[in-house]
Amino acid sequence: MLKSDFYYDLPEELIAQTPLEPRDSSRLMKIDRTSGEIKHDHFYNICDYLKEGDLLVMNDSKVFPARIFGVKPDTGAAVQFLLLDKLSETRWEVMVKPGKRLKPGAKVDFSGLMTAEIIDVAEGGNRIAEFSFKESSIYEVLDKIGQMPLPPYITAKLENKDRYNTIYSNEIGSAAAPTAGLHFTERVFDSLKEKGVDTAFVTLHVGLGTFRPVKEDNILDHKMHIEHYSIPEETARKIAECKARGGRVIAVGTTSCRTLESAASLNEDRRIDPVSEDTGIFIYPGYEFKAIDGLITNFHLPESTLIMLVSAFLGREKTLNAYKQAIKERYRFFSFGDSMIII
Repeated sequence: MLKSDFYYDLPEELIAQTPLEPRDSSRLMKIDRTSGEIKHDHFYNICDYLKEGDLLVMNDSKVFPARIFGVKPDTGAAVQFLLLDKLSETRWEVMVKPGKRLKPGAKVDFSGLMTAEIIDVAEGGNRIAEFSFKESSIYEVLDKIGQMPLPPYITAKLENKDRYNTIYSNEIGSAAAPTAGLHFTERVFDSLKEKGVDTAFVTLHVGLGTFRPVKEDNILDHKMHIEHYSIPEETARKIAECKARGGRVIAVGTTSCRTLESAASLNEDRRIDPVSEDTGIFIYPGYEFKAIDGLITNFHLPESTLIMLVSAFLGREKTLNAYKQAIKERYRFFSFGDSMIII
């Protein structure tokens, strides 16, 4: 299976640079998973495509302002850090620019509120940094000096940091937003409750690897990034109850999908238990889904692992046709773009 099998040509002006207001005013493409039939709507009407007894499973991970700018006190040179992986309260794996200036022993000052010392070089050229600060946690400093780590295809400035988080985000730890959930509002949650559609939460901290392009021509040679996920007892119980009553488990986003499928693969009977684990699951056409019956997701980059996951659930030809129709109808693409529900 080739990377080029998942290519489509996207006009640059369809890449959404800013979020819509209100959140649920984004467009919604409803796709019949069996026939591929397409309907065009808006997200505030998503309940029209759900049934009493269905369960939406959402990722409550929260993006933090992980991009910070500092200077080397000895030279005055400007440097940029992107905090990726928390190793302890004060030690992180970070992506740095420019890397050649930051060898082990190098020190960086961040607005006089925090300092860092490079203590090691990690695999792939990232650095391990030890931070010092007076606040009770590094997140307090980041709230003051950090910027949201927007994907590289978004060049517009984000005026409101909260718009790169879902309204239900809770667990701090992501370097990128679980964007399928950005469309939800209290109005939508009220309509879900009225219709008898339940909700539950999982946590998967999204790493920047989600934007890492597939470089290998044969997608089977691609190595997925590892991310941590957890499923609480209440969510495991709700999933079991939904399955027992004949309801549908619908993943909100590819991260929720990967979480549920990872957990289901741990048990021969596909049961989902409360769990805290790492996953590097790669879902592409041919994969047999074990947990989900529906998927809510945004429109993803060409040749990305995310469009491969959608193609595994819907079918490659139906997926590419849906993207072709979205381009024709001038849908907005990627993180701040429009939505689709496959069911």
